[in-house]
Amino acid sequence: MSVVSVASAHILGLEASPVSVEVDLSSGLYSFTIVGLPDKAIEESKDRVVAALKNSGLSTPKSEHHKIVVSLAPGDIKKEGSHFDLPIALGYLVAAKKLPTSLEKKMFVGELSLTGEIRPMQGTLTIAELARKLKVDELYVPFDNKEEAALIDGITIYGVKHLADLVDHLCSLSTPEAELTQLLPTPKTQIEEVRPDYFLDFKDVRGQETAKRALEIAAIGGHNIALYGPPGTGKTMLARAFCGILPPMNESQILEVTRIHSIAGRHSGIITRPPFRSPHHTASYVSLVGGGVTPKPGEITLAHHGVLFLDEFPEFDKKVIESLREPLEEGHISISRAKGTLHFPARSIAIVAMNPCPCGYFGSNIKSCTCRQSDIERYSRKLSGPIMDRIDIWVPVQHIDYETLTDSRLGEATDIIRERVSKARNFSQTFRGNSGVPLLNRDLTPQLLEVRTKLTEENKILMNKLATQFTLSPRAYHRVLRVARSIADLEESNRVEATHIMEAFQYRPKDRG
Repeated sequence: MSVVSVASAHILGLEASPVSVEVDLSSGLYSFTIVGLPDKAIEESKDRVVAALKNSGLSTPKSEHHKIVVSLAPGDIKKEGSHFDLPIALGYLVAAKKLPTSLEKKMFVGELSLTGEIRPMQGTLTIAELARKLKVDELYVPFDNKEEAALIDGITIYGVKHLADLVDHLCSLSTPEAELTQLLPTPKTQIEEVRPDYFLDFKDVRGQETAKRALEIAAIGGHNIALYGPPGTGKTMLARAFCGILPPMNESQILEVTRIHSIAGRHSGIITRPPFRSPHHTASYVSLVGGGVTPKPGEITLAHHGVLFLDEFPEFDKKVIESLREPLEEGHISISRAKGTLHFPARSIAIVAMNPCPCGYFGSNIKSCTCRQSDIERYSRKLSGPIMDRIDIWVPVQHIDYETLTDSRLGEATDIIRERVSKARNFSQTFRGNSGVPLLNRDLTPQLLEVRTKLTEENKILMNKLATQFTLSPRAYHRVLRVARSIADLEESNRVEATHIMEAFQYRPKDRG
């Protein structure tokens, strides 16, 4: 008997690392031991593997009276997941001389059913990237995950439906004259843009031209935006339509977003459009920011390169609201545990929607507010100054008249607005001379902002006068300039003018600077 090593991988956070599945076989009373800090799912692999081998017509440790020890190396890192079933089964067959082939330069992942079928798994794309980095020649994945893995160049991907098919394929490599089933390599997956189910065209949104203009500016600069007003005025509809005016993601962004959703267990295929996430206001802290015993990405990270829509924003738990400070400012979220800290990306556009008071009709000329003054003050206090400072654009969404609702004329289509947004972003990158490294206006540092706004002395005086009058914080001061830069990009102006500054000032919160 001998020791066999089979290459596999495990995922921690958003990264994959190599795992060597070592199988030692000896004769004697049957036993099956797995070491290397396995979790419960891996501990149960022994029963799945034995049943899968038996029902695939292959030898099993029980029938051969083998004592088997499986080590998942390195042994000091906790492993979890059921995708080690396949390499364990293959390692046993090679060690038992039932599979006459070498498994070098090959990597295997997949969960076995009791019948020997190979079930889909999470994080296939990340493992494929690791396999390419390690210069593995062939990667064997569940059949349902092959297209995801085949997004990666430079490695041969095989999708496997059943353990017996894989054994036949591996046997055929060493005995090509035998008439055995051979698996076909999966061709490189071509990325095709698919319109998501949540798509809503802007032309179907009646009225609210001010909000539409503000959303277009937010899309150009990647600015966070707040929509506030009475219930039923179209805040949610506007937020859902907003995702459609964002420019398409490039290939690296598609791979990054698909990797995140795959690891999170969202089997939604290849994501080609900016994602839209809308957690309910009862969502827990962990579900929003991520975490758990083994940290997994939350809604903030699932919205990376897309839109995070928080409806009824003040109704979220105070802890949840305050947890948004870091991702809104830095574009990532840090999850700390005893063994280390994981950083999850969270570079999304936040759209928050809220009512002016608990009943929603404070200041409305349609319906009287029924809230007590103390209720209104308590409601507004749920949003702290630091959180409000991190939202660049505040825009009211008021009731529209019924004539507008019944008007048969349609507004501008989403495709037209998206073209303008893309054109403004391209102008912005050309103007800055860094088209190779796209940088949205929200990410401009104060130093870059000063260079790229090109304020005249008159406009500097205007800006300082407004800042003094409204007691702006330094963050709010730069926020106004970033929004003004986005407005200038929309007009393809190299310089931020007074009209751009005045419009940007209209989008600040009315009760705070």
